[in-house]
Amino acid sequence: MAFTPSKNALHSALSRVMSCVVAISTVASMPFAYAEVELNGQKEALSSQEQVNVVLNGKFTQGALLRGQAPAGSKVTLNGETVQTNKDGKFVVGFEREAPLQQTLVVKLDNGQKWQRDITLEKREYNIQRIDGLEQKMVSPPEEVTARIKQDNINVANARSGNTDLDALFTRFEWPAKGVISGVYGSQRILNGVPKWPHYGLDIANETGTPVYAPVDGVVTMADDLYYSGNTLILDHGMRVFSTFLHMDTITVEVGETVKQGEQIGTIGSTGRSTGPHLDWRINLGNTRLDPQTIISGSPEQ
Repeated sequence: MAFTPSKNALHSALSRVMSCVVAISTVASMPFAYAEVELNGQKEALSSQEQVNVVLNGKFTQGALLRGQAPAGSKVTLNGETVQTNKDGKFVVGFEREAPLQQTLVVKLDNGQKWQRDITLEKREYNIQRIDGLEQKMVSPPEEVTARIKQDNINVANARSGNTDLDALFTRFEWPAKGVISGVYGSQRILNGVPKWPHYGLDIANETGTPVYAPVDGVVTMADDLYYSGNTLILDHGMRVFSTFLHMDTITVEVGETVKQGEQIGTIGSTGRSTGPHLDWRINLGNTRLDPQTIISGSPEQ
């Protein structure tokens, strides 16, 4: 028999869902009917039986970071690949810049129940950004700095190689600096007329010396001067999620230091390959480069 939720039941279900948060449920013992409501453009299932909640927080789009929670002890997979969960059942998944639009998330409970969600991502169109006036050595670096760039890349990879049980990333992120957005994630960059790799950060432009703050708690894993990105700071937020801050004028924290959300960690600058003072903020899930704007709301101008 089909289950039809009352208006009050639907209102109650919707009221539990904050902006960009989807609560989805299942029970997997025997066939039963679902009622569907549409939230954030996705159809959600409400069971007439006792519910087991799986929560996803984020945007269903290419470049997005999704934070989730399943019942403790669950095993989570994305497209057949194991997803790390912590002792509370929290997990995080990310979709790269050109990720396939069809994704399958599966949660297996410790009692043998299985829940599956087929996710359709929004396809994104990326801007083409032309930047002229750079020193030629920053567009096509001379041979004598090749070894330095290679070592910089190794050091960055090492700084993002940790897998800690911190769960600061499940806190609401705050803007790391005030300013104007001058560059966005995914845009194809043409430097002095030469096509380069896409831009994987979010640029916030402001005057040199503007304070930079930790968007959530983290542990400093890098504080160094790199060839391309200048003064560079990396924070580990836990579960392989890292923030990276590029082109800083000053860095006021040290490797190994724990910082709290809202604590000043340095200032905006124009070091490395840069044409003016700005903060280039990046988010990584391991080696996957993601869009900071998928985990934060509002504007840095506020």
